[in-house]
Amino acid sequence: MCKEVIEYLNLRPGCVVIDATIGTAGHALEIIKRILPGGLLIGVDKDKETLAVARERLKEFQDRVILIHDDFRNIDAVTRNLKLSGVDAILFDLGISKFQLDNPERGFSFSSDGPLDMRMDRESFISAYDLVNNLSSDEISNILWSFGQEHWHNRIARHLVEERRKFPITTTRQLSNIVVSAIPYKARHKKIHAATKTFQAIRIAVNRELEAEEEALKKSVGLLKKGGRICVLSFHSLEDRLVKLNFRYFANRAELKIITPKPLVPSTEEKKANPMSRSAKLRVAERL
Repeated sequence: MCKEVIEYLNLRPGCVVIDATIGTAGHALEIIKRILPGGLLIGVDKDKETLAVARERLKEFQDRVILIHDDFRNIDAVTRNLKLSGVDAILFDLGISKFQLDNPERGFSFSSDGPLDMRMDRESFISAYDLVNNLSSDEISNILWSFGQEHWHNRIARHLVEERRKFPITTTRQLSNIVVSAIPYKARHKKIHAATKTFQAIRIAVNRELEAEEEALKKSVGLLKKGGRICVLSFHSLEDRLVKLNFRYFANRAELKIITPKPLVPSTEEKKANPMSRSAKLRVAERL
């Protein structure tokens, strides 16, 4: 939804913009073109590998770009360290990137075999391996339901605990196969792969994504200049609900004006061209 994001950020030359999840700089490349001359783009990401890609893609604009390896939950510290009194726009793209999914070594996907990792920041201590092999059945079940709305959460959790008694669960292929075998046969063959919700839930738990999202949203409102915009792209209902509730909270306090009462979704053309965009929702608010 790059076109919609750029339109709703309301950019102009001289703007100071934070791309709080810069990733491989897909949105950032379009942002920087619209804020020059005089603008400044601050790109934040806790994945060093994607930051390296962003740095290369943005090298011709390097004098007007600052890239920072950090968790976006620390967005207030980022602006404070840069001595910024306020910013004109903030973007959060909460989706996992194709760059991350396509690298088996990162352990985000069941489509190819790799180590059971799922850490956005590889310097973090807790990986998917640690959760899957050490949490109790009840704790795993709670993660699968709370973060994935997985209908078969109890069965999958019990099955994982039973299987890890035989041998540690170390790879994405192992995890995927165990999840599929735990689900009733008739429920396995659906449009979405049977392990999708489990992988999503564990990834969210490993990276504490919802907790970080809520903290960052609350801090961001106070960083915006009057008339500044905040845009949030989310990819599942839990994320979108958090954005909606936080925007509503600040709107009731007369600190934000909600620009999108209902979230914007990708066009039919974009969904066909990029199936990964099918679940995207964009919400926008403006600082009062």
